[in-house]
Amino acid sequence: MANIHSAIKRIRSSKRRAVRNQAARSRARGAVKDARLAIASGEDATGKVNAAASVLDKAAEKGIIHKRNAARRKSRLMKAAAAAQKSGK
Repeated sequence: MANIHSAIKRIRSSKRRAVRNQAARSRARGAVKDARLAIASGEDATGKVNAAASVLDKAAEKGIIHKRNAARRKSRLMKAAAAAQKSGK
């Protein structure tokens, strides 16, 4: 356990940040999962893919995930949606 006041405060603040980051990371994972399920089910997943992209962008903007990580995930989602749409026609 830390003895120095600033170290104690740093522990408290990093716990708060960790909880907030975990919530945002979980939200991003859920949005991606919803989009993937919508793509797999064959329904029009455009709205869910756009929502997932938005959530990923927000997480990257806040520094919760790296911007390239968000870009990679969005790219994979868009590619899967395009492939599903192409095969559905």
